[in-house]
Amino acid sequence: MKPFSLNLDKIREHARSSIEDGAVTPGYRADRDSVVKVLNDALATEMVCVLRYRFHYYMAGGLASEAVRAEFLDHAAEEQQHADWLAERITQLSGKPELDPVKISRNSHTQYVEAEGICGMLTEDLVSERIAIETYTAILDWLGEADPTTSRLIRRILEKEEEHAEDLATLLERTK
Repeated sequence: MKPFSLNLDKIREHARSSIEDGAVTPGYRADRDSVVKVLNDALATEMVCVLRYRFHYYMAGGLASEAVRAEFLDHAAEEQQHADWLAERITQLSGKPELDPVKISRNSHTQYVEAEGICGMLTEDLVSERIAIETYTAILDWLGEADPTTSRLIRRILEKEEEHAEDLATLLERTK
């Protein structure tokens, strides 16, 4: 391994140039526009998940519904947090979070399905979590080491999506 060294004069010069780029410095190796587009699609996915979980929370009924309703509400809050993190990262990259409802519906990786019955709701939410897991994994593969901050964010969200999928699979098995 070669010794660590920095050209501080060059770093200081870069820090003063293109200051309007905020946190994005010349050392940023990803295609910023492409990353913003991918993050906006992920944001759309999270927003659709928030709405679906909320709908399922309000519509779930029956004797075994209280624990499931609580899980739906918890997942909705966590998906909203993911959306907030993604929107913040988009703005850090000098992008604009896309929150137009028409575009959200079109850009989401998951679908908004109003399932009937607890089993149907759990199944649709589990399918959506599995889609999110696959797409976040693909995003990580695509990003590689070009944008470490976005990669950390996606890993953080992916971890929660896997947890959600496991929670839903367990609830679905108990509900059958």
